[in-house]
Amino acid sequence: MFLLRATSSTTSPLLLRCRPLPSPKTLALAPASPILPFFLRARPFAAAPSSASAASPRRRAAAVAVAAKSGEGKPPTAGAKRAGEVTAPAAAAAAGMSASGGGAGGKRTVADVLMGNARAAASKAKKAAPSPKKPRAQPDGAEAEAEAAVAPSPVKTKRASSPAKSPKSLADGTKKRSTSPAKSKGPAAAAQLGGAKENSPSPKRSKTLAAKSDTAPQADGKETTSLTKAEDQAASQPDDKKQKPKPINSSKTEEKNTTLELKKKGSEFDPMAAAYWKPGEPVPFLFLARALDLISNESGRIVITEILSNVFRTVMATTPDDLLATVYLSANRIAAPHEGIELGIGDASVIRALAEAYGRKEEHVKKDLKELGDLGLVAKASRSSQKMMIKPKPLTISRVLSTFRAIAKESGKDSQDKKRNHIKGLLVAATDCEPQYITRLLQSKMRIGLAEKTVQMALGQAAVYSDKKSSPPKVQSPFEEAAKIIKQVYSVLPIYDKIVPALLEVGVWKLPETCKFSIGVPVGPMLAKATKSVSEIIDKFQGLEYTCEYKYDGERAQIHCMEDGTVEIYSRNAERNTGKYPDVVDAVSRFRKPTVKSFVLDCEIVAYDREKQKILPFQILSTRARKGVTINDIKVSVCTFGFDILYINGKPLLQEQLKIRREHLYNSFEEVPGVFQLATAITSNDLEEIQKFLDTAVNSSCEGLIIKTLDKDATYEPAKRSNNWLKLKKDYMDSIGDSLDLVPIAAFYGRGKRTGVFGSFLLACYDEQNEEYQTICNIGTGFSEQQLEERSSSLRTKVIEKPKAYYRFADTMDPDVWFEPSEVWEVKAADLSISPVHRAANGIVDPSKGISLRFPRLLRLRDDKSPEQATTSEQVADMYRAQKINHGYNQEDEDDD
Repeated sequence: MFLLRATSSTTSPLLLRCRPLPSPKTLALAPASPILPFFLRARPFAAAPSSASAASPRRRAAAVAVAAKSGEGKPPTAGAKRAGEVTAPAAAAAAGMSASGGGAGGKRTVADVLMGNARAAASKAKKAAPSPKKPRAQPDGAEAEAEAAVAPSPVKTKRASSPAKSPKSLADGTKKRSTSPAKSKGPAAAAQLGGAKENSPSPKRSKTLAAKSDTAPQADGKETTSLTKAEDQAASQPDDKKQKPKPINSSKTEEKNTTLELKKKGSEFDPMAAAYWKPGEPVPFLFLARALDLISNESGRIVITEILSNVFRTVMATTPDDLLATVYLSANRIAAPHEGIELGIGDASVIRALAEAYGRKEEHVKKDLKELGDLGLVAKASRSSQKMMIKPKPLTISRVLSTFRAIAKESGKDSQDKKRNHIKGLLVAATDCEPQYITRLLQSKMRIGLAEKTVQMALGQAAVYSDKKSSPPKVQSPFEEAAKIIKQVYSVLPIYDKIVPALLEVGVWKLPETCKFSIGVPVGPMLAKATKSVSEIIDKFQGLEYTCEYKYDGERAQIHCMEDGTVEIYSRNAERNTGKYPDVVDAVSRFRKPTVKSFVLDCEIVAYDREKQKILPFQILSTRARKGVTINDIKVSVCTFGFDILYINGKPLLQEQLKIRREHLYNSFEEVPGVFQLATAITSNDLEEIQKFLDTAVNSSCEGLIIKTLDKDATYEPAKRSNNWLKLKKDYMDSIGDSLDLVPIAAFYGRGKRTGVFGSFLLACYDEQNEEYQTICNIGTGFSEQQLEERSSSLRTKVIEKPKAYYRFADTMDPDVWFEPSEVWEVKAADLSISPVHRAANGIVDPSKGISLRFPRLLRLRDDKSPEQATTSEQVADMYRAQKINHGYNQEDEDDD
């Protein structure tokens, strides 16, 4: 109900005030121009009143007020301006009316016209919003206070559309002022929704509802209000069902599209659909990071290879120049191994850089590291919690690689500070999962089971799909053939800087013609297979000419001497060891003949006692410093034993037979006792003579013999364990034969005397086919107290939260801790047996069981090998078969300890 008050005088126009009894909100009609007989001014601040009979004067006055609702939600000045526009036709219509405002005689008064419009608006408002609960009636004494509370402030115009508080809320002051459209009924809610739409980032921005709801004069003198249908429906919805505009997150859309595309099979994959950058633009690092994240959730080797192949195909189709950097980062490298470029960053430096980049304290980062067990995850969590005022320029793959190389080149004073600044620059610019993989690359621990051989297979597969220049040869599987070519080329020329450009230029099928052996770039060393007895050697090499050489117990080395006299020494892992052996570098000029300008020598560097002219054990050689050695500080002398030559005076010899290579070897070097000697060898097929030669080798502090074919199938096969080279060690006669190089992947806490250290370790061999580590035994013997403490201390820093996806072990296996694969241990055992518990060579010898070692014992730490160079599951199976042939039996033993 409304109360209508009217006062008039001869000197002032009529003033009407409308006040609804149940609500404190008021609708006032402002004074009109003195020229007109009277003037109506509407200032509504409440929702539209409920519909009522037109005969009621109170309702008629309310309708008049609602019809003039266009001033709501606007600043007072704008409202005043619009009031003049709205009332002009109303004043004209009222010119012929009496002061009594009568509507008799069938004539329509101004009030009748406005009331008709008000009815339509009131009906629409009633449908648009539920009627508010009626507040308690307010005494007349509170009228002025209520009006003051709801009146719009002339200064703070933003509150104009805010709903008025009820008297109860005004009295207790406990409820906050709300601007929610759900709490403002009818046109007020619609006005606020219009304001929300105006702030929406939608490309099609509509006019604000406040402007639309203004009363507009029509040609026939009638006034209408305009609420769009959509806005009316939005205003009528409850708060929890209203459709709020949501900004489109293009980053999430890109991530989803990229993920879906990369998981497709090669035949269905579209490189351009996976790329969200323009052709020729630098490839975002986020693209690679998301692919690595996708790989981390996969365990199948085929799926992982396809995902990475799709990554390479996308880069090749858009920005081929970035393929080299993509391959390097995928392989977790920043340069070729022989270049000796190392980041020189420890975990402590990464933690400090991470803390500084993300405004955290180092102790908090270390605490998170202890909980998560992965610094990459800590970096990701730290970045996601940090807000950036200015969005940095996105990282690209080429920028990340070049920054890594810049970090590696920093040296001298303040080099660690400079390295941290480079790292902080990357971390600050990183988004999404980028910090996680930047950190892991800095640690050289990808932690996703992506081996370099898989990278090479994926590169070959991508090359087949992308090669438009030549057709594949007629082979059963072009993809397998391409992967084989990539691996072969890399074994001869292990440097992607030459392989990748050649691949893009000539294709994968012509790659062997372009990428050939090059001096200064070490090739993967040729390896020998184990054999168990002299009689087995004679049986295998029957009808062939072969030679027997001493197997020296030292460090495999490859010496490159360039024409300018520069000498470089590389390990079996292609690591640069020149700084470790300056005495060998100095001796090269003494043992090469004047006719030799350049050469590549395959040899063994052995610790040697020159006074006693005796070879010393490998353990003594391992005490030499690894870097920065000066000749004057050397305490352990060495002797170089050469047994093969791969290059001489500009001519590669890899495809020559061993007999020819040996002739070049003997003609190119002169022996210097205790400094350089040629490997002791005999050529014989007599059983007794070979047996005596083996005994002599053992007595000379050698491990045994290496037997090689001389003139048939006797080429040098880089990075391959060939059947044409066999090794026979001294303890093969009374045990399983060869020792095994195994990787500790877990441990059990010690008890009793071993409290505080690990009591036993879970060891695994490496399956090259599936690129996984398979358990083979528990080992707790062969340790001195010092060794046990050293190994426990070293492995404590490699503890991880849970086993890797590429670990294969029995469900019943429950170690106390798991390790990152990091060390290689040489282990000896009494026997091999079929095991229902361990998974080594599972399915090769037995369809459902693996192979385990009985009575294993630790011999030494193999710091010259990486985990991926551990004894393979195929080798374990071969050793088991050879043992079974020799012994004629093999018993299953379920006790693998």
